[in-house]
Amino acid sequence: MIRVAIVGGGNRGGDAYARLLAQQGAEVTHLVEARAPRLREVAGRHQIPPERQFADWPAFFALGKVADAVVIATPDDQHVAPCLAALALGYDVLLEKPVCLAETELDALLAAEQASAGRVTVCHVLRATPFFRAVADVVASGRLGQLVGIVLTENVASWHYAHSYVRGNWRVSPPAAPFILAKSVHDLDVLRWLAGAAPVRVESQGGLHHFRPESRPPGAAACCLDCSVACPYDARQIYGARPTDAWPVTVLTAGGQSLEDTLRSGPYGECVYLGRNNVADHQAVTVTFGNGVTGQLTASAFTHNNTRTLKLLGSHGELRGQMDRGETEVHDFLSGEVQTRFVETGGNHGGGDAGLVAGWLASLRGETKVPVALAESLDSHRMAFWAERSRLGG
Repeated sequence: MIRVAIVGGGNRGGDAYARLLAQQGAEVTHLVEARAPRLREVAGRHQIPPERQFADWPAFFALGKVADAVVIATPDDQHVAPCLAALALGYDVLLEKPVCLAETELDALLAAEQASAGRVTVCHVLRATPFFRAVADVVASGRLGQLVGIVLTENVASWHYAHSYVRGNWRVSPPAAPFILAKSVHDLDVLRWLAGAAPVRVESQGGLHHFRPESRPPGAAACCLDCSVACPYDARQIYGARPTDAWPVTVLTAGGQSLEDTLRSGPYGECVYLGRNNVADHQAVTVTFGNGVTGQLTASAFTHNNTRTLKLLGSHGELRGQMDRGETEVHDFLSGEVQTRFVETGGNHGGGDAGLVAGWLASLRGETKVPVALAESLDSHRMAFWAERSRLGG
């Protein structure tokens, strides 16, 4: 049985990856989490004894190599150091994205992996979804002819943006990653994967358009619980309409707090117009790849649904797709035929979380190679860093 340590017991490490690892036959043997109540909660689910629970990662890595692999799902600005420590001990690592917040750290991670017996797999879960695998199969089949362009939209959903990027952990950069890196590095990786070449040029425009103090409605209270103004970003409406045992409500109730207490005392009940956020709410990126393919990505808060939509433009055909429906539609220019296909979309990230964990465990067992080489995965981060420099500096 593969033994895995979890470094970072939040939503991704403690709820998503630890659960899936256990379901797929691995044993979660050690847990690192700074918040004591959360440490006890997640450790209890996996029967991890107190001597294998740690408040900080240096204490865990001081044990030496005591498991087969580690998951690193700490906050965005705390990924690099524990990953370097894990590689120094020869661990295989499943590393949550974004892997770092500075472009210079990409080369440091690559060098550390090259010097290690371990390998790093970045949590680019979209590659493991049935939907994007179906899209990639169409590209590989040659049915589109020469691939010329990719148009991908990340529809973040208004409520999701308010939760994560106005009220949540990713609302201020730094210390969190900028919006295009925190939210859309998945999508940039998909562009890189489908294009089949490394990026050579990036241009980007965007900014914080709406979630600003000057957009605040007259009479709006500082806390949604005290507000009588009709607002689509009312926290009572956002969280009250969603299952209490699933994300994002579980983020607010982790550790045993009631939803109302969290809304009253923390940022998730704050008015979205207080000006405590600085990341973009709408951004467009154009990437030119080394083989001439052009990729365009738009990531926006101002959508009703939380999904990805895309078009692939080829010399002999066009593919249109919508991830939440699992639908791909291929138009053949020669025959005029249209072929529609539907794939399974259940599970977190359209089944990508489960698929990623399955692929990683297969590589740990020696059944397959690492799902994606680190060097290729990091191209997505380079694109994000370049896009943010372009957006801010022209």
